[in-house]
Amino acid sequence: MPSFKIDLSTAVVFVATAPEPKMVNKKTGERAVDRETGAGMTTVGLLVSDEGEGNLYQVAVPETGIPEDLAPGTPVKVIGLKARDWENEFNGQKRHGISFRAVAVTAGV
Repeated sequence: MPSFKIDLSTAVVFVATAPEPKMVNKKTGERAVDRETGAGMTTVGLLVSDEGEGNLYQVAVPETGIPEDLAPGTPVKVIGLKARDWENEFNGQKRHGISFRAVAVTAGV
């Protein structure tokens, strides 16, 4: 499925939730990995405020693109943010949504 670039040039972005390892299977503890680099994937909650509207996004980022000291409330810059729609079926239930992925999240504005 195609992905779409998201322009954050006029937005203010803060960390909403601390980075956590992204899991493929929570029962087995299998962690998601970046297919290109093999780096473990991390999920971080970001509050994006732009044009008077704020939204919370869960963004997947390779662990190599996340500083160790990233904490909630920290203003950040997001590099290479993309959105992709998804759909799957689990236990007979169809589900769909939008996933977000970035190359890196760096401290500072």
